[in-house]
Amino acid sequence: MKKPTPFLWFDGQAEEATNFYVATFKNAKTLSMSRRGDGSVMAATFEINGQEFIALNGGPQFKFSEAVSFLVSCETQQEVDELWDKLSEGGAKQRCGWLKDKFGLSWQVVPAALGQMLQDKNRTKANNVMAAMMKMDKIDIAALQQAYDQG
Repeated sequence: MKKPTPFLWFDGQAEEATNFYVATFKNAKTLSMSRRGDGSVMAATFEINGQEFIALNGGPQFKFSEAVSFLVSCETQQEVDELWDKLSEGGAKQRCGWLKDKFGLSWQVVPAALGQMLQDKNRTKANNVMAAMMKMDKIDIAALQQAYDQG
């Protein structure tokens, strides 16, 4: 069995969204575009870091919500900064590394180190990191590390 493929419903923006995501992520590519007789895109398939996505121009009936988001785990602050800036442009920046892109799709841009710090057996360290993160929009690795070190 293949792994599940996220199927994203857009209102006429599938091609624009596909191009945006492929340009935003370093290891991304467009796999296919299915066009209607008038030349507009019906569906597009693209890949980000080996994860396949399908974008459909399904119409105005459904909208994205925060109930579903995509978590992007970053290794460096530079990677966090770049993805945060690109994905949030034209969208909305939210708390704790969450944002909505210009299409309304929710993303969590977080450093890989965050999970490790939050799972530390030293609950004081983990709680310090959680308290620091709750004050952030874009995640700041140095500030998390400082909070962790104070435990």
